[in-house]
Amino acid sequence: MKKILTAFISIILSTVTTAQQTEKPNIILIFADDLGYKDAGFTGSKIVETPNLDALAKQGMVFNNAYAGAGNCAPSRACLLSGRYTPRHGVYAVGSTTRGPKKEMKVVPVPNTNYLASSFVTVAEALQKQGYATGLFGKWHLSSNKTTGTAPTDQGFDVFFDSRKDNPNKKRDEPKDPKGIYSLTDSAIAFMQHNQHKPFFTFLSHHAIHSNIEAKPSTIERFKQKGLDGKTALYAACIYDLDESIGILMAYLKKSGLDKNTLVIFTSDNGATQQSSQEPLRGNKGGYYEGGIREPFIAYWKDNIKPNTQNNTPIINIDLYATFLAAAGNTTVKTDGENLLPLFKGKASTTKRTNLYWHFPGYLNDPVIRGRDSIFRTRPVTVLRKGDWKIHLYYEEWLLNGGMKNIDNNNAVELYNLKNDEGERTNLSLTNRTKRNELLSELLAWLRKEKVPQPVPIDKDHPLNDSDGGAEDN
Repeated sequence: MKKILTAFISIILSTVTTAQQTEKPNIILIFADDLGYKDAGFTGSKIVETPNLDALAKQGMVFNNAYAGAGNCAPSRACLLSGRYTPRHGVYAVGSTTRGPKKEMKVVPVPNTNYLASSFVTVAEALQKQGYATGLFGKWHLSSNKTTGTAPTDQGFDVFFDSRKDNPNKKRDEPKDPKGIYSLTDSAIAFMQHNQHKPFFTFLSHHAIHSNIEAKPSTIERFKQKGLDGKTALYAACIYDLDESIGILMAYLKKSGLDKNTLVIFTSDNGATQQSSQEPLRGNKGGYYEGGIREPFIAYWKDNIKPNTQNNTPIINIDLYATFLAAAGNTTVKTDGENLLPLFKGKASTTKRTNLYWHFPGYLNDPVIRGRDSIFRTRPVTVLRKGDWKIHLYYEEWLLNGGMKNIDNNNAVELYNLKNDEGERTNLSLTNRTKRNELLSELLAWLRKEKVPQPVPIDKDHPLNDSDGGAEDN
């Protein structure tokens, strides 16, 4: 009888375990705004303190080579939500691709699209079809007042709440809720409570730490007491408050039991602004050196991701679309990204992808720290990363100074080995022509294959008729 009872219990436990394994997981994406790779404790900051993120990093997997799909807010978000590279959706910048002094522009940029077209099936829409409740809390940044079907609730989100919707960057005297950090977190938790009996996708899209920066007075004072000046103390304090809100969310997951089957991703939309040096990484937000596009990234999924692990595989935020759908049971979705679940489980990638791409065919004003020039954050450029190698193709020199025929003299190409030079200090384009030509050939082949729109030389009668600067988001 005892043997029969033991066998029966074993069958029951096996059935429960199988059910738990096949149950669709909840998915939470915590998205910071303008948080640079070096702006967290777990990535090595000596100024910022992020105890909750540091704890989450120890509980999950940290990706050391995670990237945004673009160097600033709107295009990066369009990449994430569509699972597509920028040439697919045409969102390249915020406002305009001719931001900066027109007299300094040498080619005609590709025009910008200021919204994510309704023709794209967003990751939220795809998850709705898999039975998920979907909620967005915070920044959207992809709507157009002139184009219908571009609001979050038109693009797959059952619920949309943003306490900073009307003017997200205006500094407010709200010491208890700087940047809407806590109200957004509380709203996300309420959404999860309401939908805890079905799978949910919670996109917690913070305005922090985007300027204008805010923080609780007590937190600012905390960092002043550590000897930081007012501006630096405010920066560190805003991140500390953001980190505290993440601790609140994670505590709720544990207390409610939802952490037993919830995939949590934390990352940022692009690099830090110029007020935060990302050294040893080069550059900042808006540029396509590492400081502009490499992001902090944590993946946590209890009993599915081994705690306190790290992964050096290059990934990009367009991968989240395929990853979330695969977690929901749909492995047939077609995107420009790849499913990261095998990497989460400590296995090799199941795809043959070797290259990551970035395409920015325009101009962004305001130079970055250790940038290419003293006028623009970036000029028109396409970038490829393959393994440890990274190549930049700059269109002004390429189009106007002889292209491939004059490649040894026109400064159109920069080549770096990130394994030995993650700060992109030593351009190897003239000392390793074999690798340069190999990667350049692959980059040009991608441009041709995907029919990527590219800048063209300025005709003497062609006015650059887009607005200079002045966009809401720097």
